[in-house]
Parts: sequence; structure tokens; C-alpha cells
Amino acid sequence: MHAMEDGDIYTKDGTVDLHSKPANRKKTGRWKACRFILGNEACERLAYYGMSTNLVNYLIQRLNQHNSSAAKNVNNWSGTCYITPLIGAFLADAYWGRYWTIAIFSIIYCLGMTLLTVSASVRGLKPSCGENGCHATHGQAAACFAALYLIALGTGGIKPCVSSYGADQFDETDEYERKKKSSFFNWFYFSINVGALIAASALVYVQTHVGWGWGFGVPAVTMAVAVVSFFSGTLKYRFVKPGGSPLTRIFQVLVASFRKINVKVPADKRLLYETTDEECHIKGSRKLEHTDEFRFFDKAAVPTENDDIKGPADPWRLSTVTQVEELKGIIRLLPIWATGIVFSTVYSQMSTMFVLQGNLMDQHIGPHFKIPSASLSIFDTLSVLFWTPIYDILIVPYVRKITGNERGFTQLQRMGIGLVVSIFSMIAAGVLEVVRLNMVKRHNYYDLETMPMSIFWEVPQYFLIGCAEVFTFIGQLEFFYDQAPDAMRSLCSALSLTTVALGNYLSSLLVTIVTSITTKHGKLGWIPDNLNRGHLDYFYWLLAVLSFLNFLAYLCIAKWYKYKKPTGRFS
Repeated sequence: MHAMEDGDIYTKDGTVDLHSKPANRKKTGRWKACRFILGNEACERLAYYGMSTNLVNYLIQRLNQHNSSAAKNVNNWSGTCYITPLIGAFLADAYWGRYWTIAIFSIIYCLGMTLLTVSASVRGLKPSCGENGCHATHGQAAACFAALYLIALGTGGIKPCVSSYGADQFDETDEYERKKKSSFFNWFYFSINVGALIAASALVYVQTHVGWGWGFGVPAVTMAVAVVSFFSGTLKYRFVKPGGSPLTRIFQVLVASFRKINVKVPADKRLLYETTDEECHIKGSRKLEHTDEFRFFDKAAVPTENDDIKGPADPWRLSTVTQVEELKGIIRLLPIWATGIVFSTVYSQMSTMFVLQGNLMDQHIGPHFKIPSASLSIFDTLSVLFWTPIYDILIVPYVRKITGNERGFTQLQRMGIGLVVSIFSMIAAGVLEVVRLNMVKRHNYYDLETMPMSIFWEVPQYFLIGCAEVFTFIGQLEFFYDQAPDAMRSLCSALSLTTVALGNYLSSLLVTIVTSITTKHGKLGWIPDNLNRGHLDYFYWLLAVLSFLNFLAYLCIAKWYKYKKPTGRFS
């Protein structure tokens, strides 16, 4: 029975309202609060993708960079955008809470977007262009990259907190709200792609046909709208109190474990140290049941004659079972996290190799309209917008009847399905490139800038990646939120995002290694400036093989993984 029918007015998950009083279930949270968060995310992602989708072409056309250099710079910047969330997540979990972290970093984000717009539109800051192309000075390039990395810092406070903050609006101790929380992650990712859809279509067209000043200015204004949307819901939000530094608690367990390296762990787990209160001593958290893996760290919770367990224990000498299990929980997540890196490498090809591949194909729709190659990512977005409601409304209820799991598939099964689909996206891209190169060879199109082959043959590879995202990326969002220790949810959300960063870095590394090896002895290599004389298909085959090996590793890791077991009440 739904808790409201029992007259239960307040949430039981430790959340509070704006005035730090227990959150009223009827007046705060749930979808009435989430609509502001989803609106914020749609606008923020529109701003981000509106600026980043076509960035590789901006670097080539305006900063006069080579294909490989531009691709590496985009990969490195995009990777940084997914590393900085570790900073925002730490501040949110330890000190500021998710609400204030989002608010502060949103302002930094807006400043970065403004600087980027100015660098692309104000004379003196924007590169000068003539008949021989554009030529950017070192100062102009520096202004552009300063803006980009200010945006990377700003997005670092938003990315790890928004999805977690939205999930915080649902009380997981209530069965009705817990089911809605699982659905929230699907619609959260849906809102991301609503923003991405507009960015990949309208904004890329503006950048290509109107100008880069307007092309970056519109996303800057949209980011301001995102901030207004977020603040508009303040009175309806539920807030989770920050639990103190998660890194400090982790180091306390490590230090205590090594201090007691010679202490034997008792066979009876009841002899391990834990507070006697039903509530956890960590704010916003529940106690965790003891598990048998990684027994070495249990030494930190073994009381010795030197420990004062009657009074407040020294946390650097004696840790609670919950603290130890927090560390174990993070360790369990790491192998699952690592398998997301190769998937993110595949995902990153949409903003680099897919765009470069599309640049050489016929981009016309009819005799007059020409679609920019970067706009084809719209089909990835449409795929996500198609599969997300299909998954939430049709697949989950059907699979739930078969498996008995309230989510339909388990989170691990869901992510695994996405990994398989991603392999087929690389196969589709590779097959297309083989067909394209065969046409080049057959008709001697080597020096043709645009060959008579429709760019829409790229649609299947975009559509497959979109399908894979619905399974793997949304599954990751939910998995890392759900399996994270309660007081480390922002940090674990940030950890899941770092797979995207490392995927971009791995893609950049692979391009560097492949270019270095394949250009020896004066050869053009797999990825030359003129792809008609290269072998981009070999690069796609490489990624397909890596994805398959990654999936095999994932199967082994998923079979070993044990879900967390919280107990007691939220503090």
C-alpha cells in the first residue's frame, strides 16, 4: 500500500526541505520537483551539445587544425568534461550538498559559454578569415581553449549531481516512489536527448550557415535558461544532508587496516565494531551489512585492547562495519566501471570519426539543402528518444512478468545488452567504410571532396549507438546511484562519468598509436587528412574487436558481483 494512504506525512530516507525540516511527502519531491530538474537538464544539454557537436569542424575551419589534431583536442576536452565531475561530486557529498554544488558550478558554466561566444564573434578575439582560410593567433586559440576548459569545470559540478539530485526526490523506503525512481533515470536520459536533438539539428545548421557567433550565442542563452529552471523548483525540492568527506572515511579504513595488519579477523562477524544505534553515524546514510569479500579491510573494525569502544572511537584506529563496507562497495564497483571505458570509446566516435567519414559523403537533401555531417548525430538522439519510452513503457512491464524483478532486467543485464549492441554499431560503421572505399577505388574518387554516396548510409551506426546508450548509459546511471554507499552517491555518479572521459582519452590514444604505427616509412596511415587514401575501416574493426573482448570480461565480472545490502534507518 502506498505510504500516503497510511497517513505517513514525511519521507523516511533522511531527506529534508529547504528549511532543514523533515521533507513533507505531499508538498516536496517526486515528479512535481523533477520537472524543474528535467527542464534544467534538457536546456543544459542543449547548451553543451549545441557547442560540442560541431566543435571538431570549428577547430578545423576556424583554428586551422588538421583532422587528427582536431579530433584529439575534442577527445581531450570532452574527456576533461567527464573528469571534473570528481571535483563537484566530492564537494557535494562532503560539504555543499547537491543543490548548492549545482547552483555554484552553473554560474561558472555560464561564464565559460559567454567567453566562448565572445571569442567566436568579437573582432580581435575571433580568427581572421580570407580566401586561404582562417588563421588564428596564439592568443585567439588560447581564448577559445580557456572558454572550453572553463565550461569543462562548470559541467563538473553539474553532471554528477543532477541525476542523483533527481533520484533524491523519490523516497526509496516507499515501494511506490522506488519504482518511480527507476523510471526517473529513463526520463532523465530522455530529457538529455531532447536537448541534444535540438542541438544536432537547429544549432549545427546555425553554426554552418549563419555563423559561429550565433551558433555559440544561442547555447549560452539556453544555459542561462537552465539555471532559471533549476532555481524555480527550490521550494519543492528534497535535500540530502552532506555526510562529510567520503575520501576521509576511505583513508581512515585503509590506515586502520594497515595499523592492525597483524590482527586476526574473528570468525564471528558480530564481534566487529559497529555503533549500537539503529541509525548510522554517517549523515544521510544507512548501515550496511557485513560481507565476506576483501576480509583484509575487516581488520579496521576489529576492536583491540588499545581501542576505547565505550566512548567515541578514534576513526583512524577503529572503523565501523559500515565504513569498511563503504570501501568494499567502491572496490566492487571498479571492475564494472572499467568495462564502461571501451563502450565510451565507441560512443566518442560520433563526434570525431563519424563526422570525418560523413564529410566525404553526399550531404544533400534535394538539390538545394545540405545537411552538415555533425548533424547526423540527430539519429543517435532520435534512437534514444525512440528506445527510452519503448523500454520504460513496453519492455520493462513485459520482462518484469518473466523475471519477477521490479526493474525488468537487472541493472547488470541491462548494461550487458548495451555492450553487445555497441559491437554491432562498429561493425556497421566498418562495413560502410569498406563499401565507400571500394567505390573510391572503383571510380578513382581519391581526390574527390564529396563522393556520390548519401551520408544517410551512416544512419544505422548512429541508431545502434543510440540503442546501446539506452541500455548501458542509463543502466550505469541507475546502477552507480543504487549501488553506491548512501553518502557517496554523487562521487559514484562522477565515477561512472569518468568512463566517458577515459573512453575519450583511450580513443585519442588509439588514434595516436595507430597514426604512429601506420605512417612509418612514409605511408599515409589509416587516418590521413584525405580519408579516401586511408583505411578508417581498420580502425572500426579494431574497436569492434576491443568491444567484444570487453564484453567477455564484463560477463565474468557481472557473474562475480554482489549487490549491496543496506540495513536500519537513514540518519
